[in-house]
Amino acid sequence: MLMYETAMTTKRPRDQAMGLRKIKQHRPVKVIAVTGGKGGVGKTNVAVNLSLSLAAAGNEVMLLDADFGLANVDVQLGLSPEYDLSHLISGERNLEEIIIQGPGGVKIIPASSGISRMADLSHQERAGIIHAFSELHCDVDYLVVDTSAGIADSVISFCKASHEVLVVVCDEPASITDAYALIKVLNREHGVNHFHVLANMVYSNRQGMDLYNKLSLAANHFLEASLSFLGIIPQDERLRQAVQKQKAVVALYPSSPSSSAFRKVAGNIEKWPGTQNASGQLEFFVERLIKSENELSRREP
Repeated sequence: MLMYETAMTTKRPRDQAMGLRKIKQHRPVKVIAVTGGKGGVGKTNVAVNLSLSLAAAGNEVMLLDADFGLANVDVQLGLSPEYDLSHLISGERNLEEIIIQGPGGVKIIPASSGISRMADLSHQERAGIIHAFSELHCDVDYLVVDTSAGIADSVISFCKASHEVLVVVCDEPASITDAYALIKVLNREHGVNHFHVLANMVYSNRQGMDLYNKLSLAANHFLEASLSFLGIIPQDERLRQAVQKQKAVVALYPSSPSSSAFRKVAGNIEKWPGTQNASGQLEFFVERLIKSENELSRREP
């Protein structure tokens, strides 16, 4: 009798866990592209700390380093992945084999750093990466995509395929100009109509709102695009120290001003409406990436 009761008590939690997983698998994943018009605006730092903040709030989060050739996510977190996307391209490893466990339970798909070949993938090779996602079997609430900067084909593809596009800007003329150029291309040529703006490395909410207003006024006047202000990440010495130590500031200095700001922004993201057109886990994201790649491929001479 005791053996029977022990078997039953060990079986029930497992059955319940399987049931919860099945329920969760029907909840669509929210895909967020974190991008910027130019390098140096802190885009990767934002992607990393937002991912950890969303995970700390109880979400299952995956972070994709989509900056092919200049990968920075692993550098920012002091990680040394054995395998990365270059091994997926070569066929040496599948997607699940290159995923690494990051801090705070965030799953990380590392890109390849310093390999120019990864920065110049053919459409067929990028399509291979895209197809690999359809074979990925894990629960994800948020997929955060850290794109490269600018308007390269890979940036366009990932932004078009994502449910939400988060544009990081800072108080530099080039940052504003290039962010507007990116928004213009995505809107006029690829039909992306809504963007979230995050002001990074600013000294006040007012300064951040001024940056947003510059972009928003131009977009309202010249484009058929709407912009929303997601918030600010303040200038913070603790953030600089965390970067030097290759740690996420929200993990190393959770009480710092920037950490509080990241948690607030993550809370705002959690209030976004859910997706209604995504079924399963990442199938919808994969389908949109494939469609985007095919469209870009047809435009090539």
